Amino acid sequence: MSKQVVILAAGMGTRLARPLPKPLTELRDGRSIMKQQFDNLEAAFGAEFRAMIVVGFKLEAIIERFPAATFVYNELYDQTNTSKSLLKALRASGDGGVLWLNGDVVFHPEVLTRVAPLIEANQSFVVVNTSKVSDEEVKYTLAADGFIDLLSKQVEHALGEAVGINFVGAGDKAALIKRLEEVADNDYFERGIELAIELDSLKFKPVDISDLYAVEIDFDEDLQRANELF
Repeated sequence: MSKQVVILAAGMGTRLARPLPKPLTELRDGRSIMKQQFDNLEAAFGAEFRAMIVVGFKLEAIIERFPAATFVYNELYDQTNTSKSLLKALRASGDGGVLWLNGDVVFHPEVLTRVAPLIEANQSFVVVNTSKVSDEEVKYTLAADGFIDLLSKQVEHALGEAVGINFVGAGDKAALIKRLEEVADNDYFERGIELAIELDSLKFKPVDISDLYAVEIDFDEDLQRANELF
């Protein structure tokens, strides 16, 4: 069965201050961030994936470059956060689980190889990096059973960072959709995951990729670091 992949690319990327959507930012090898993501997906899954991109800011630029994808429009891209973009994508998805990526993540191709068995097993997960904990990033803690407990930028005594690559299994998707409907427009999607864990007992497994790399490009220094890593 073809894997469903969502890329969240509706935002304005104001911190990086580029004229085009942030996923189209060029890396040192000439590829855009999103092209690197597509190359990684094709290396891991071959033709066995279907990509859906949530667009908003300057959507034509993304549609023009990735015409084979399907697109979901977040018309409130300048008023809402990733929770509502993911909600639109999950509502538009078919049966089965959904892998989703933030559109500004540059990552090692082997990340997808590592998570592939969990996708096959329909096990919801959050990809994490335990090598650093930054104030600006989404952080996490674990419950006693080893699954994700708290997941937000405000987490204290965090074990590491979420890198922006996640999966919701088929059996968990309806609960996550419900919680994403409930969160505030300006919430990140991680708030929906937190509520689904707390209120619906969903189990999101942490997948540590600290030995590889995954960099969310928020600032120029992030872009510089990503370019040094691959």
